Amino acid sequence: MDEIVFSDLVDKIILIGITYYTADNELVEQKQLWGRVVEANEDEILVKLSNGELFELPPDLSSTKLAVPGEYRLRSTGELIVDPDYLSTWNVTLNAEDS
Repeated sequence: MDEIVFSDLVDKIILIGITYYTADNELVEQKQLWGRVVEANEDEILVKLSNGELFELPPDLSSTKLAVPGEYRLRSTGELIVDPDYLSTWNVTLNAEDS
């Protein structure tokens, strides 16, 4: 498979998973979001979420991979996403004042 480049993402559906941890590596929260990528470049990856809001991801393609075709159900909302184009997963460690 070829390496993913920013232009591959534009106008594609992306499913985003974010897990937040404390500085002591304790789980704080998990979020799942999805939407259509409206811009992707070396500065940002901008996603128009299913609720219409814009969500910015860091311009790091190492967290993004092609999605296996199928049905993906969001745990938090029960929403069913069918055949997204890409999956992006993130682990975020919060500063002590953020957690």
